[in-house]
Amino acid sequence: MTTTVGKLIGVSLGPGNPQWLTRAAWSLLSEARCWAWPVAKVGGESYARAILERAGLAPPPRTLVLHFPMIRDRRLLEAHWRTAAEASLAILREGIDLPFLVEGDASFYATFRHLERAIRELDPTIRSEVIPGVASPLAAAALSGRALCDGEESLAIVPATIGLERLERLLTDFEIVVLMKVRPMLAEVITLLERRGLSHKAIFVERAGTPEERVVTDLGQLKDQEVHYLSLLIVHSHDGEAALGMRGT
Repeated sequence: MTTTVGKLIGVSLGPGNPQWLTRAAWSLLSEARCWAWPVAKVGGESYARAILERAGLAPPPRTLVLHFPMIRDRRLLEAHWRTAAEASLAILREGIDLPFLVEGDASFYATFRHLERAIRELDPTIRSEVIPGVASPLAAAALSGRALCDGEESLAIVPATIGLERLERLLTDFEIVVLMKVRPMLAEVITLLERRGLSHKAIFVERAGTPEERVVTDLGQLKDQEVHYLSLLIVHSHDGEAALGMRGT
């Protein structure tokens, strides 16, 4: 009977460019006996898995696909997290370390911590660790040609779904605001930025580092477009590095 229990490992893959994988992530995944990754739909594609496909890194013979639907019902989400935790725990109890693939960074708006919590509710003794990676705001800033923040500039990173009233306050209180999960609020946010005279100081980045990457500075062209859920906005609400300019279309 196996007495050694495996470790749960959140493996950060960066936002999309396989060249941004860390040596630590590559080394661990190359030697792992099993990989786990999330999908939003049963039978659907995995964004995280696709990053490794582009990197040329093949999965081990054993894999675990975990269903995490994009829903807001907390009760249903908890049920899916528990199901995923039970499946993961079964592998961990075989003494097998379980890397969980995460696009971006596993500690930044990622599913990994939900899975970790659900597993520890079933077995508090489970060990875990995170291999850090490139978070999407940093990749987006690199693509923009402008520093994300500098000196004593203040930075807020929030989901766009916090609401327009709170966003207005953040734009007043912080020099730089990064809006994650911008898709459902994009048109309203653009209208707000236009009203405040900030649309020309914002940059939209979609699927950074992938073949479908898009960097846009003319926000007006996005108002009637359907954008990918992996997209964000960086708003500089002051002049800052005005001489540097920003790249994009």
